[in-house]
Amino acid sequence: MRVQLKGIHRVEMRLATGETRAYYYAWRGGPRINAQPGTPNFIRCYNDAHASLRRPKAGTMMTLIAEFKASAEFRTLAPSSLRAYSKYINLIADMFGNMPLAALDDRRVRGEFKAWRDGFANTPRKADYAWTTLARILSFSKDRGLISTNPCEGGGRLYTASRTDKIWRDDHIVAFLNSAGREMALALMLALWTGQRQGDLLRLPWSAFDGSHIRFQQSKTKRRVIIPAGEPLRVLLSRTERRSPIVLTNTRGKPWTSDGFRTSWGKACTAAGIKGLTFHDLRGSAVVRLALADATVPQIATFTGHGLHDVEAILDAHYLGRDAKLAEIAIMKLEARTKL
Repeated sequence: MRVQLKGIHRVEMRLATGETRAYYYAWRGGPRINAQPGTPNFIRCYNDAHASLRRPKAGTMMTLIAEFKASAEFRTLAPSSLRAYSKYINLIADMFGNMPLAALDDRRVRGEFKAWRDGFANTPRKADYAWTTLARILSFSKDRGLISTNPCEGGGRLYTASRTDKIWRDDHIVAFLNSAGREMALALMLALWTGQRQGDLLRLPWSAFDGSHIRFQQSKTKRRVIIPAGEPLRVLLSRTERRSPIVLTNTRGKPWTSDGFRTSWGKACTAAGIKGLTFHDLRGSAVVRLALADATVPQIATFTGHGLHDVEAILDAHYLGRDAKLAEIAIMKLEARTKL
């Protein structure tokens, strides 16, 4: 059987005798392969060259990165998280891959790491993600005894954002439903009536819906949630044509890719005249709607799959601090209980 080896670089040289001789390299600029092409020894030399390229130099940051990427902690992340981590791991490897581990004990190295992070100051979220990824690699390494200190503990954030006013109001929802196609309308209703993440909704199978409840496991938290389908959502799901094993599909009846859905969602928002709101804001909006319906924090957490502290944080810090409807409800309750 003939084995196809990718990237082989062939160079022909003319000898003093006038003859031409070919030399082979594992890749352009790589080590020379001193074996006859097509032989087992040639394949072995090629594989050895590529293995040495992938093998991190001992005693450097690359060894920590390799250990982290090989860990169950990394490999069991959701696919979207794996893609995000890999992007920033590559940035770290390019910048600090050859850094000796002994340098981590030098108090000045934290300054170097922060200077690198601050180089992304024009994109604060990227800066924070890069710093968080580096800190997690070092925390993982310290926890397993590979290093004695983590110079990236703490560090603060460059990106600060408040979603206090980022709520899908009734007029937003009506405008979107009046403008969007049925595929996007179904996505909005699912998010609004379940409070689930985009990734989980894009993977939601029809088998999760039994006609009255939606049952599935959240990919990020691994929580199993049972969500009663409110009447508007229940009716919509019952009337929706099942064109795929997955509930949400594009106009061709195919399941969405995350990028494809994000693009189409943005276009639908633009067409509806909606600015400054994201699909993820529907998750917080679901929490707010439940609170406005007088649901308790434990009830909301059971419904959306949030932790209790997460629900409290959403209600306290991000969404309900300026909500006039809640204030009106509070006054109505006070009036009902007070005579003076």
